[in-house]
Amino acid sequence: MLPSRCAGCSIVAASTHGMDSHALRTRREQRRREIRRRRRTATVLTAALLLGAAAAIAIASSSGGSPANNHPRGATTAHSSRPATKQSPSTTQTVVGPPGTTPVPILMYHVIAAPPAGAPFPGLYVEPQQFAEQMQALEDTGWHAVTLDQVEAHWRRGVSIGPGKPIVISFDNGYQSQYTQALPVLQRLGWVGDENIQLTGLPPSQGGLGQEEIRGLVKAGWELDTQGFSHADLIALDPKQLRYQVAVARRVVQQRYGVPVNWFCYPSGHYNAAVVAEVRAAGYTGSTTVVPGWAHPHDDPYRLHRLRVLGGTSGRQLLGLLAGIREDPPAPASYGGA
Repeated sequence: MLPSRCAGCSIVAASTHGMDSHALRTRREQRRREIRRRRRTATVLTAALLLGAAAAIAIASSSGGSPANNHPRGATTAHSSRPATKQSPSTTQTVVGPPGTTPVPILMYHVIAAPPAGAPFPGLYVEPQQFAEQMQALEDTGWHAVTLDQVEAHWRRGVSIGPGKPIVISFDNGYQSQYTQALPVLQRLGWVGDENIQLTGLPPSQGGLGQEEIRGLVKAGWELDTQGFSHADLIALDPKQLRYQVAVARRVVQQRYGVPVNWFCYPSGHYNAAVVAEVRAAGYTGSTTVVPGWAHPHDDPYRLHRLRVLGGTSGRQLLGLLAGIREDPPAPASYGGA
């Protein structure tokens, strides 16, 4: 026979059971409220995320890009501490196709005007109407003007140089007539030139370009390169003077006009091993000479041929000159004018 519990124990047990049931109901209700609160919070967060994603997609669609790439042109990303910089075609490493094999003639001009009486070098003066005739003859026979940077990009990285036959039209020293006479002719054809500026020794009062005119050439798409400060005979200079004419001149032109200045032009065409080494050390892509011929992709880029155009040359004569000088041998290791 099982022992019976006392009445007191039964009263206590009944009271405890009632308290346990009430506490259990309370805890269950609290739990249900907590679950409902969490669900409401999750719903709100989900809605916010969906709205944010929709807004990002709308912004990207309107700007033609994805949210990850939706930066203003020229802006830097958060992980970059350096400002965006403009790169020249010769410094970018993008490879578009196989290296180009097209040889390119580089024409050399000086003054685009009639020679004054007693001019010491009248052959360096090409009259404006002759220059216009020459450019039209080139255009009529399929030529089009390009820059040295474009030539280098074509030769080294396969960048297209355009249809037809490319030619570089270079101008030495920075004569004002290159702006007043040559620029309008090239603009009518949609062409550009290559200005080899010297920084001193040819002020506007002596027929030289002013700084605003140089900026006008750059704005028109011309390439701005240099012959140094004063058209000095580089092979006669000591190392410090040579560095000034080559490296310092490059930095000044870069800072003054905001252009790369990737090419050096030897004043009077004079160069030797020391001059070439200094030009290379200064960071130039290459340099041009006065040795007649076409520039070829296999040539030493620091000894590129050019073809001087003399006064009195007709358009037809220029075409004949181009055809007859295409395969000249490489430029010599040094040149002193002999």
